[in-house]
Amino acid sequence: MVNLSVRLGDLTLSNPVLTASGTFGYGEEYADFVDLNRLGGFIVKGTTLEPREGNDYPRMAETPSGMLNAVGLQNKGVDHFIEHIYPNITKYSSEIIVNVSGKCVDDYVAVCEKLSDLERIRAVEINISCPNVKQGGMAYGTTCEGAAEVTSAVRKAWKRHMMVKLSPNVTSIADIARAVEGAGADSVSLINTLLGMAVDVERRKPYLSTITGGVSGAAVKPIAVRMVWQVAKAVAVPVVGLGGIMNGRDALEFIMAGARAIEVGTANFIDPSVTMKIIDEITDFCERQGVKDINELVGII
Repeated sequence: MVNLSVRLGDLTLSNPVLTASGTFGYGEEYADFVDLNRLGGFIVKGTTLEPREGNDYPRMAETPSGMLNAVGLQNKGVDHFIEHIYPNITKYSSEIIVNVSGKCVDDYVAVCEKLSDLERIRAVEINISCPNVKQGGMAYGTTCEGAAEVTSAVRKAWKRHMMVKLSPNVTSIADIARAVEGAGADSVSLINTLLGMAVDVERRKPYLSTITGGVSGAAVKPIAVRMVWQVAKAVAVPVVGLGGIMNGRDALEFIMAGARAIEVGTANFIDPSVTMKIIDEITDFCERQGVKDINELVGII
């Protein structure tokens, strides 16, 4: 038997496989395809203080080995989550993590204050890095000062585990990671999507209504693995890796580069049951290699 359990500070996961925010709904949408109790945890879609309609259509486009998205954090707001979503997902044993976004620091704080009353939400993922939101996200995630400002403010309002999601659209992601660690982050997750663009040459216009959007999928994996490796060497807090993970071997690349857990995103759109396969593939690898504990592989390179 292989021990797959991992610790992110004070948060214990039954295995290192999480789902990335915005690719897995609120979990129940995938219940027909996966056993949600087998996941280390699932991160629900980005949650904001007020309801958001998101960006105009078209807001998704396929690209070689990946996709572009500019959904713009469409959601019904934190109050709707608390009243209508939360009661339905507490029956699952895996960790429930809420991805929190805002257009200003006060928004982040207000959302976390509201979530503080929910006993089963033991962790939040603070999204300071979403390149699809014109207000807040991009600016906060691309400077050490902005990233630390949001992290510090949320730290005062949220007493449980705080993961901060980092943007790859920076000169030095290690510097940003150190800034949020110093401001109180319990862990960091990376990478969020890379800023990209695609043009429909027949129509002579961009595919997305917003012109630019976030690139995700297999194409970004080498960049993501490199950044995880850099950050894992730069900070003492646990690192959660994501970006183009399509199978168990991809997940193991991130783990060996220094990630204690991983998030699966775009692959969920291709194969809704992919997370179950990744857990099995990691287990099979460890059994073949004689690895008794997944933690033996963290940062092994």
